[in-house]
Amino acid sequence: MYVAVKGGEVAIDNAHQALAEARRGNTAVPDLTVAQIREQMGLAVARVMAEGSLYDPDLAALAIKQAWGDLPEAIFLVRAYRTTLPRLAVSEPVDTARMLVRRRVSATFKDLPGGQVLGPTFDYTHRLIDFALAAEGGPPPPRAPEADRPLDPAMPRIADILGAEGLIEEETPGQGETGGGANAVPDLTRQPLTYPAGRAVRLQALARGDEGFLLSLAYSTQRGHGNSHPFVGEIRMGEVAVEIVPEDLGFPVIIGDVTVTECQMVNQFAGSKTVPAQFTRGYGLTLGYNERKAMAMSLVDRALRHGELGQEAPAQDEEFVLSHADVVEASGFVQHLKLPHYVDFQAELDLVRRLRRATAEDEGNAVRASEAPT
Repeated sequence: MYVAVKGGEVAIDNAHQALAEARRGNTAVPDLTVAQIREQMGLAVARVMAEGSLYDPDLAALAIKQAWGDLPEAIFLVRAYRTTLPRLAVSEPVDTARMLVRRRVSATFKDLPGGQVLGPTFDYTHRLIDFALAAEGGPPPPRAPEADRPLDPAMPRIADILGAEGLIEEETPGQGETGGGANAVPDLTRQPLTYPAGRAVRLQALARGDEGFLLSLAYSTQRGHGNSHPFVGEIRMGEVAVEIVPEDLGFPVIIGDVTVTECQMVNQFAGSKTVPAQFTRGYGLTLGYNERKAMAMSLVDRALRHGELGQEAPAQDEEFVLSHADVVEASGFVQHLKLPHYVDFQAELDLVRRLRRATAEDEGNAVRASEAPT
């Protein structure tokens, strides 16, 4: 047994070397730099930051390089590193109404205060391979004259506009989710997930959840498994200020800016004998430019409110959704299957053989009993 362990160590060291060589690729090709990944693979960097729960574009780009482009592995690396960092302060809730907007669209109103801001998006591009991108070292793309035109600072959120008329349900904090700063909500990165989970905890889990899994769940709600007819009230992407309140000052100070994507989903209306008909909400907020994730998150957030809205569908099973949404846990549990399970398999192999022998003996006894003279 000890010999096997020693031999395994050598094999693992060789596997690490093989991984380093495979990751580097052809040495005649220039090495991919962290800065190149950060600047030119922004969507991948944003996903790693969002699901890794750590806003650091340089670190996320480094993790992508180390992980050989495997984003779940990069997310795992970022989360592992995050656990080594001290927590110096707890920030105040970011105010997305004061966002420095780079993209802002609504599918509910064409003409809205502040206007539509398309920004960077694939929505209106042709899904055709652009072979011009293969020409390296070319001039940068031309910049539209309107790109530098200042935006209208008055950009009220669609949900606020609807709320002023009482046309959408009010956002009310759940139990234990009032106040600000460190006492506002439980911290999912420090406290285990328990059920039933409050909405604040659910939103944290969804923000860290795997984009592909949430996207599939969101798609299921649109195919009829959720009784929801959603509209994108508003998507915003841009920079928001992060503030903390130092103990020696007693008032908030800005310590930096982060890029976030916010989605307010306006869903099928509800009402009762005591409450007039009004739209319901779904909400998504992620680090970086993560539009598809924010949309999927907002759809699943709305689906998980089935208890108060009297609905039932796969995407509305809280424990199923939250327990399986974490890409690190899901990836680790699936990938551990390729590690040695020799003892477990031998035990089951022996059990199957014994069962087959017992079955064969029973069949033989049955045949002999049927052939015995009466």
